[in-house]
Amino acid sequence: MSNLPQPVAVSEDATSLACDALLLGAYAESGSFALDERAAAVDAAMSGGIARFLTSSGFKAGQGEVVVLPGSDGIAADAVAIVGLGDRDKADSTTLRRAVGAAARRLSERASLGVCLPTSDGKTGAVAEGLILGSYRFTTYKTEAKPSKLERLLFVGASDPELERASIVAEATCFARDLTNEPASTLTPDVLAERARGAGDVAGFETTVWTEKELRDHGFGGLLGVSAGSEIPPRFIQMRYAPSKSSRKVALVGKGVTFDSGGLSLKDAANMETMKTDMGGAAAVIATMSAVGRLKPDIEVLAFVPSTENMPSGTAIKPGDVLKHYGGKTSEVLNTDAEGRLILADALAFASEQGPDAIVDVATLTGSIMIALGKKSTGLFANDDALADELVGASRSAGERVWHMPLYDMYRKELESEVADMKNVGSRWGGAIIAALYLREFVGDDIPWAHLDIAGAARAESDYDENSKGGTGVAVRTLVSWIEQRAR
Repeated sequence: MSNLPQPVAVSEDATSLACDALLLGAYAESGSFALDERAAAVDAAMSGGIARFLTSSGFKAGQGEVVVLPGSDGIAADAVAIVGLGDRDKADSTTLRRAVGAAARRLSERASLGVCLPTSDGKTGAVAEGLILGSYRFTTYKTEAKPSKLERLLFVGASDPELERASIVAEATCFARDLTNEPASTLTPDVLAERARGAGDVAGFETTVWTEKELRDHGFGGLLGVSAGSEIPPRFIQMRYAPSKSSRKVALVGKGVTFDSGGLSLKDAANMETMKTDMGGAAAVIATMSAVGRLKPDIEVLAFVPSTENMPSGTAIKPGDVLKHYGGKTSEVLNTDAEGRLILADALAFASEQGPDAIVDVATLTGSIMIALGKKSTGLFANDDALADELVGASRSAGERVWHMPLYDMYRKELESEVADMKNVGSRWGGAIIAALYLREFVGDDIPWAHLDIAGAARAESDYDENSKGGTGVAVRTLVSWIEQRAR
């Protein structure tokens, strides 16, 4: 994992804190700015130098806008950085997280950063997350790597427990980003399984990996069918975190297609360029387990990742083929590029047999969700409104964009097949809904289930908010927050 800054609580006040830069906040107000109360105290110690500099520079305190000025007599910091927090009335944990994410990129040449921002009402953790996430860089394959130099985040007036949780969640998100950014040639299904096993060894959860033989023995026809075109065999990764006495249990399922060429329904070259990202759901689930193992909530968490490549070859599945899934249902494959749902079908049926109180799957599943919501939001589908509400609430507290989409039963007829229980695609219209309806067929009766379609949000085309260009690690923060709520 990339080197990430470590947040620590310090006892010094802002003016006496020795650091490379002291980060303060300001709000947008009447076409100008208004310093936060803590920033105003530092400004007073600098004889009004901050306010004069901001006025002369035309600073408007827009969210994520950053201005840096040299330190002066009255403070111990070498420099002062002011980050815009936007409108005061709208400033919450999410806007803080996004604003400081941008600030972390601007301040990446500084080794130590004093943090003196408005962190009341539990906002400290959001600020720490934003700074860690904003400093992320994937530099593994750069011959002249330029990672962020930020090493220490010195929080004035913070508490260690808030910072510890924030660090765990942010590190897990960055772990998911690392997995997603890794080239498909080096992150194959077997390597992904080893990364999961390694995470379990560190965080304290159990990992079991089924190879091709076990998959055949257990009838995982969807996963085996998709993998048939690749020379690299599939894996089914099973993870379990189990506190000693908890009677509660939830299950996570993550799509782990480490590269998606489309199979015989071949993608064009441009649409293949980012298909190493097609295991973003698996990355989110594995990384969530790494956080759960460290946070130790009082709830059992099971996680399942079906992993394969989707490649064209003489042995690949063909349009018109029929696959028999775990549990016995059959699918007519009319488009081999709709492969994610085929492997998730096996995993959802298997997860249902484990008796969870709820199942949540995460997948880069459809281009349709990007047409509906753009590339910065996750689509949420669910067979249970209460579970959907839980996940929407968790996403808001985590600062991730999630929108509850409909599951229209009338669209189920799109999946009717003449030769199998269903086909794997319907018409082009409402494609994200139809894909979710297909997945629902494999969830056990009376089990609350939700599907997070992260096809757009899993990858950032450029830096924005707390996200760096590339894999975003989306859904990790939402899933951790949801699991913690369930545990309580």
